[in-house]
Amino acid sequence: MTPPTKELNLIFSPFDGSASLHEVPEVFSISQDNEPHPLCLLAVSQLQAHLKEQDQWEHNFGLSAGAAGAVIGKMFGVLVVRTKALELGYLAAFSGKLAGGNHHAKFVPPVFDGLVEGGFVNDGMRELTRINAEISALEAHGSDDRVHALRELRKTHSMGLQRRIFEQYHFLNRAGRSKSLIDIFEEADYKNPPAGAGECAAPKLLQYAFLHEMQPLALAEFWWGQSPKSATWKHGHFYAPCKEKCAPILAHMLEN
Repeated sequence: MTPPTKELNLIFSPFDGSASLHEVPEVFSISQDNEPHPLCLLAVSQLQAHLKEQDQWEHNFGLSAGAAGAVIGKMFGVLVVRTKALELGYLAAFSGKLAGGNHHAKFVPPVFDGLVEGGFVNDGMRELTRINAEISALEAHGSDDRVHALRELRKTHSMGLQRRIFEQYHFLNRAGRSKSLIDIFEEADYKNPPAGAGECAAPKLLQYAFLHEMQPLALAEFWWGQSPKSATWKHGHFYAPCKEKCAPILAHMLEN
């Protein structure tokens, strides 16, 4: 598949001649904590400069006093690639959503976009909101029987919606074979994929590279923003892809 030129100009970031000073890895490497490949360091330095300087969107990472909105730190990733034209550069991605959206210049798109207007995800979430509002109103008046029924309805609806979302995710591997998210996690002995599976940076990056016939060379992920209370991620530090959500997906994507 040949990617549109406009899309490549927005997403693929070529290195300048200085990248030739670094040895290109012969075997694909995923950086472990604070041990990224030199080409990943080069890509990260450029991406972090972009995060500091860009003015196309606003997201409160908790790094600036007085910034509007809830503080939400974010995991970012870079994937050093070689294109079909043998050009060396990198792709960038963020985990989940950024500034309330899935699509931003310089970043690869999601594998599945659940924010599309008129899509089933938005409709399903609106129905959950309606059910929750009805439960709250009934609880205020002590209508226990109806509340119990609505809670069961909410559970069934939520599980069905999550299952339908998971069904939209399919991941390519090196050989061009596609496998569904549900099959990937079933084969890894999970009862169900964890919430958010497929939304991390690493699978997004590899999916885009394989779709557009780019050769992945090295990958690194780093945390940008305040540390969340529930985790130990620190601003600017590098981390390996998570085991719970990413390990089964990456095992499939990187198999020969």
